[in-house]
Amino acid sequence: MTKLRARDLGIPFEGSTGKYNSITDVQGLTVGYATVIEGESARTGVTIIHPRGQDDHDPVFAAWFPFNGNGEMTGSAWVEEGGFLEGPIGITNTHSVGVVRDTIIQWQVTHSKIFQGWSCPLVTETADGWLNDINAFFVKPEHVMEALSSAASGPIAEGNVGGGTGMLCYEFKGGTGTSSRKLPEKFGGWTIGALAQTNFGRRFQLTIAGVPVGQHLKDDTIWTSGENPFKQDDGSLIIIIATDAPLLPHQLKRLAKRASLGMARTGSLGGNGSGDIFLAFSTANPNAALGDQRGVASIRALSNNFIDPLLMASAYATEEAIINSMIAAENMTGYKGVSAKALPHNQLQIIMKNYHRLQEV
Repeated sequence: MTKLRARDLGIPFEGSTGKYNSITDVQGLTVGYATVIEGESARTGVTIIHPRGQDDHDPVFAAWFPFNGNGEMTGSAWVEEGGFLEGPIGITNTHSVGVVRDTIIQWQVTHSKIFQGWSCPLVTETADGWLNDINAFFVKPEHVMEALSSAASGPIAEGNVGGGTGMLCYEFKGGTGTSSRKLPEKFGGWTIGALAQTNFGRRFQLTIAGVPVGQHLKDDTIWTSGENPFKQDDGSLIIIIATDAPLLPHQLKRLAKRASLGMARTGSLGGNGSGDIFLAFSTANPNAALGDQRGVASIRALSNNFIDPLLMASAYATEEAIINSMIAAENMTGYKGVSAKALPHNQLQIIMKNYHRLQEV
């Protein structure tokens, strides 16, 4: 059964989406999941993104931006220095970064996908230790292999799946979400997609399409009474932005920075305890990392004078991906009986209608 998404409920967002309203609208890109739900304590998993698909690991131009760096993104030092992402992206829980990283290397060795002769995989995380026993290390190499091999294009699952399985967002159940924007031809016709793993925010902050939803839904909170607790905001947000626009690393960093604005549009300002780390990459310019026999590569690059629509689309796709992660999420009870409620669709629609922000669907 296909899950409802934010637009299905009449939530208005800026911009036109791609065919699937997904990061997979960027041609060639594939996403895979392994979801681990076992017993009363395992609520976790892993998400894999292949920028050009499993069979093509030609490096892509990339850049990262740590809006608030209380988290981890392995391989980011080489992305910053070299300007390329050289393999699949892994997203998991904080204490499973190591096994995901090591298994990606094993997969690359087995499939002869290592670019330099050694590998520094990009693996990032959010902490699912409220619903998942994070110290039990439930993510195993076979789960990572499953996500690597099962990655597909087209529509992808959202909510309690993959690395987002045990995550919380604005004290509702969070998880994995995605969205895309397709620019008009007069602005280049480029596609921008975002994938979010959401595990951040306090209820009073939650804002959807400009409406202060969290101020009207104060029940079933995890840490607060629904009011501003004036204390540290724990949790994290990972955003991966993909585009087919021919952007160079310094331009991609500008896109990654705009994920901060997409986050802010949903209400959070990024607390000390939150690891809000963002990555952007471009699938344009194949073979740019190799060049010809002299090592010279011919590349295309978009003028900065034409980049504004991409910057805005990055923020808008991020915003919608975050909300989609919550709309798709379902109630979950996990470690030590902690329970997280899903964002109630009917109540959300009533609130949006009261603010004249509900569209007919």
